[in-house]
Amino acid sequence: MRNLEKLSSFKEYLPLKTKKIGEKNVGLLVDGPNMLRKEFGLDLDQIKKIIEENGNLKVGKVLLNQYASEKLIEAVVNQGFSPMIVAGDVDVQLAVEAFELIYNPNIDIIALMTRNADFLPLINIAKENGKQTIVIGAEPGFSIALKNSADSAIVFDTQPSHS
Repeated sequence: MRNLEKLSSFKEYLPLKTKKIGEKNVGLLVDGPNMLRKEFGLDLDQIKKIIEENGNLKVGKVLLNQYASEKLIEAVVNQGFSPMIVAGDVDVQLAVEAFELIYNPNIDIIALMTRNADFLPLINIAKENGKQTIVIGAEPGFSIALKNSADSAIVFDTQPSHS
């Protein structure tokens, strides 16, 4: 009986992550080769926090090519994302994954982390299917069309400031 008392009092100290009623579910796809580059220095944990301001992160996939280092793959896993190692073109697999999210009734918001304008049709298809869209990108090289087509755009300016 003594052990039970300890267990029930222990519950007070466990922070429970609960879904807020009415909060939307987010599916995030990260274009790894395009975005997880040393020169950008982007932190997936920071990205996750930004996404969670918009809703519950239900799907978080980082697409990587076959040249991704073990260290990078491990970092992706440690941040709570699912790494997908793609042989061939990452963009094609990202498009396939995005279509799955667009037609998933449990996902309300499609978030793409890329700078690539090739994904413009995906953003438009997602919107046509009633999904909210977020693009996350970095300067230099973030497509203006991509920024303007999504419902929300989050831009990281990774250019060194000239002061």
